Amino acid sequence: MSVSYSPSHPDFVVEFKSGEFASFLKTCRSFAQGETLTVLSNLTRCPKAYSSVQCGRGPEDNVELNSDFVFVNHSCEPNIVFDLSSADPSEWHVRTLKDIEVGSPVTFFYPSTEWDMDQAFDCRCGTKSCLGRIQGAKYLTVEELLRHGRWANPWIPELMESK
Repeated sequence: MSVSYSPSHPDFVVEFKSGEFASFLKTCRSFAQGETLTVLSNLTRCPKAYSSVQCGRGPEDNVELNSDFVFVNHSCEPNIVFDLSSADPSEWHVRTLKDIEVGSPVTFFYPSTEWDMDQAFDCRCGTKSCLGRIQGAKYLTVEELLRHGRWANPWIPELMESK
């Protein structure tokens, strides 16, 4: 951990690792299924980037998290969702999909927010249901999306219907 690092949220810490995209956010306490981890604040609108989160159907609908939550990595069997489903951004939050033990990495299914990702990658989640290449929901079937993410922000199914 960097000497100058100070966590942005008290219940989480970034585990810094050497190597590209190797660092990750982990819990400092356990969380129950359905629990809100944080209400998202300090978001800034931005162009689509590898670090941004899509927050609507349009190509300009992206936000930077400006917090340690930027270190939430992808998993094909995630334990959290970024719930940006409210029309009111002050209600956007992160919540659990299942119980999370203390010290666990925090992961989400990127296609639950991302339609066509700025930077596709080969998944290294290691789960038995791993999709391999992660490019965004545009490249999945509805069944794949729901089987892996179990939840998606409202613009993802809307865009899938118009595919």
